[in-house]
Amino acid sequence: MNYDIVSFDLDGTLVDTAHEIAAAANQALEAHGMAPRTLAEITCLIGNGSRQLMLTLLARILLEQPDLATAVRPEDVLRTFDEQLSRTLGSADAAYAGVREALQRLRDGGVRLACVTNKELRHARRVLHAARLDSLFDLVVGGDSLPQKKPHPSVLRYVVGTLNADTRRAAHVGDSSTDVDAARNAGV
Repeated sequence: MNYDIVSFDLDGTLVDTAHEIAAAANQALEAHGMAPRTLAEITCLIGNGSRQLMLTLLARILLEQPDLATAVRPEDVLRTFDEQLSRTLGSADAAYAGVREALQRLRDGGVRLACVTNKELRHARRVLHAARLDSLFDLVVGGDSLPQKKPHPSVLRYVVGTLNADTRRAAHVGDSSTDVDAARNAGV
C-alpha cells in the first residue's frame, strides 16, 4: 500500500531526548528540595507531555514522602520544569541513525510528513531544529496545539485533514502504546 501521509512521534521515535528531559526534571525537583529520580523512571513516563510527566513524578514523590505535600507547590515545580526544558532541550539532541535519510526518501517519494507529539509545540520545534529535522515536516503538532492530545482520534484526523489526505492512505509511526492507540483510534 502507498501512503500519502506518514506522521511520526518525536521523543524516542525520531530523537533520543530522554537524557535532556530527565536532566530538566531532576533540576526542577532539586530546585524545590526533592531528590532526583532515575533516568529509567523518567524515561518510562515520556510520551504524554511534559506536564503529565512532572505531575506523575510529583504524585509518586508525595506518596513516598507525604510530609512534602505542604511544602511543595506543583505549579511552581511545573514552572521550573518548563524553564529547565527551555534551557536543556536541543542541547544534545541528535536524530537516531538513518532518520534524516529515511524522512528525505519519503519526501522524495511524494509522501507528506508530520511530526505529532504530546510535547508542547515550542519544545518540539526546538528539538526538531536542533536535530536538523524541522525542514522535513509539512506539519508539526504539539500537545498544546489542539484541544486533545494523542491518543485521541482527533489529533491524527486533524493531520490527515490539514494535509488533504484520506485516513486509509495515512500511517503513524511511534514508540509507545499512546502512538499505537492514536493510530488505531484515528483509523490510520
